[in-house]
Amino acid sequence: MEMEGKIWKDGKFWLVEVSALDAMTQGKTRKEALTMVEDLVLEITKSYFEDEVGRDFTVTVIDYKKDVIGVTANDNRLFLALSLRRQREKSGSTVREVSERLGSKSPNAYAQYERGRTSISVDKYEKLLTAANPFEKLRLRIV
Repeated sequence: MEMEGKIWKDGKFWLVEVSALDAMTQGKTRKEALTMVEDLVLEITKSYFEDEVGRDFTVTVIDYKKDVIGVTANDNRLFLALSLRRQREKSGSTVREVSERLGSKSPNAYAQYERGRTSISVDKYEKLLTAANPFEKLRLRIV
């Protein structure tokens, strides 16, 4: 799975944003900005999944030129869980509220997705993402 991001120059700096991860950073050069977003996603993932992220966890940024980038990781389970959690937090929702939007009476069922304990299909991810943050429509790129 690949999350789409944007890169653009604003004055002296290059800005990078990955909306699905609610992540933004900058660099003095395009190359530096791409390295910064790779490091940012890696560190955010480590902060949320301290016990699950090992040395073999990697984040890759693909520069599609112009203003589009792709961000992916070698562990889709954690990568998608990170996206769900960041979007839920961005929306200001609780796990219980997301669970209710999904029509579930058990917040623990949804929480398993955010903890990266359950693999997620693309269809399921879209449904979970909409429940996690119903205020934002994100575009998915499947590679």
